Amino acid sequence: MKQPIVKVENLSHRYSIRWAIRDVHLEIQDTGIYGLLGSNGAGKSTLMNILCGVLKQTAGSVRVNGIDARENPVAAKRYIGFLPQQPPLHLDLTVEEYLRYCAFLRDVPARDVKRAIDRVVDNCGIEACRKRLLRNLSGGYQQRVGIAQAIIHDPLLVVLDEPTNGLDPNQIIEARRLVKEIGEERTVMLSTHILTEVRATCDKIYMLEQGEVVFSGDVDEFDNYIPPSTLVVTFEALPGIEALSALDGMTRVEQLSGKRYRLTFANLSDAPVRVVKESVARGWDLAEITVERNTLDSVFAELSGKNDRNDKE
Repeated sequence: MKQPIVKVENLSHRYSIRWAIRDVHLEIQDTGIYGLLGSNGAGKSTLMNILCGVLKQTAGSVRVNGIDARENPVAAKRYIGFLPQQPPLHLDLTVEEYLRYCAFLRDVPARDVKRAIDRVVDNCGIEACRKRLLRNLSGGYQQRVGIAQAIIHDPLLVVLDEPTNGLDPNQIIEARRLVKEIGEERTVMLSTHILTEVRATCDKIYMLEQGEVVFSGDVDEFDNYIPPSTLVVTFEALPGIEALSALDGMTRVEQLSGKRYRLTFANLSDAPVRVVKESVARGWDLAEITVERNTLDSVFAELSGKNDRNDKE
C-alpha cells in the first residue's frame, strides 16, 4: 500500500492553559494543492509549525513519508519545504548566493547544488535576476525567490503560508500559476484567508475552527456545504410577484430587475422543474433559469460558527 505523504493523528497542542489545536486528523496520499482555511486564532499557524518541525506538539503524531517528525525530525524535514508569510531572505545576498546557501542548509550534495539552483530558477521564473541583490527585487520577485528556497531540495511536501500576501493583482496571478505548477509534482499545503484563492488554486480544503477540523473535502463540496435554496429566473412575460409567491414551496420572491427575479424555496430539489411547468402553463415565457450557489463567504461564515453552535448544544 502506498505510504501517505502526510499522516496526522490525534494531534493536539496547548499554550499554557489554552488548546490551540485539538485532536486533529489529516491524511494526504496524493500530490496536489490542499488549502488550509480558518479565521484568526483557528490554529492554522500552530498546525503548520508542527508539520514543519518548528514546534513540538503536546500530543499526537505527525508522519511525513512514513517518518515520525518528532522522533526523527531531521529525516522528516528532508521531505518538507516551507515558505512562511514573511520570506526568510538575506537581502544583502544575490539570488544565486542565497539559493546556494539554502541548498547548503538543506544538505543538497555539493555536486548537485548548481543543478538544483538552475532547476528552481527556471521553475520560478527568476533567471533574469539571479545575479541581482535580493533587496533590489520587487515584492513579487522576492516571493518567487522565497518559493524557490522552499523547493531547492526537491521536497515531497511544500507548506506555503499566505504566499500572495501583499502582492499586486498581476503578481497574484503569477504566484498562483507557480503554485499550481508546483502542485503538479508535489503536495502543497496552502494557508490563506483569501477565499477566491482557494477556488482558483486548491484541489481539497481543510478548515480549522477553534483548533478542530470542521470541514474536509474538495472545493465543490465546500461550495455546496450549504444546500442552495434560490433560483434566478428571467421571464419575457412578467408574471408579477403575487403570482410567483403563490407557487408551491415558495418562501420569498425578490425582483432583481424588470424581468429577473430571485426565487427562494423551502426545498429546491424539484423547484426548477415546477417553475418550468408553471411558466409553460401560464405563458410566462421563461428565458433563463439558474440555481444560485451560496458564496464562499457565506459557507466560511457558516463553518466558522459550527463549533460555537456545538458548544451550546
